[in-house]
Amino acid sequence: MRFDVTTHRCIIVIDQHLSAGLAMNAASVIGIGFGRLTDNLVGPDMQSQDGVNYPGVIAAPLPVLLAAGDYLRELHGVSEADEELVAMPFSALAQSCRTYEEYGERIAATPSGQIELVALGLIGPKKKITRLSGNLKLYR
Repeated sequence: MRFDVTTHRCIIVIDQHLSAGLAMNAASVIGIGFGRLTDNLVGPDMQSQDGVNYPGVIAAPLPVLLAAGDYLRELHGVSEADEELVAMPFSALAQSCRTYEEYGERIAATPSGQIELVALGLIGPKKKITRLSGNLKLYR
């Protein structure tokens, strides 16, 4: 997907019962995934007046919101059915693994209906994202 700041919006939705440490982990992982999946989301490097380089950051606001776990699964279902939405699901299973290899083995052996989502990143048209997330509280 090619992100257009004028027409797209991105959000991260965290399970409201997740501890602060696990919530920050989930948001970080989703942010990295967004950068990998989405062209034009990260802006160019910037330089300070004295020439120090500051690597590019996300070119749009990225609110982190709270929702119940059931709503995360619902959002994921909606995103899977809509070609205009890009989803980055993050599971409790992923957070419980010590290595990427362990994660790969465990997720491959688990039906998706049994995978508990603890966070979900969404990117898509502003109106669609707002309709799906407009009633969610900001993570504070």
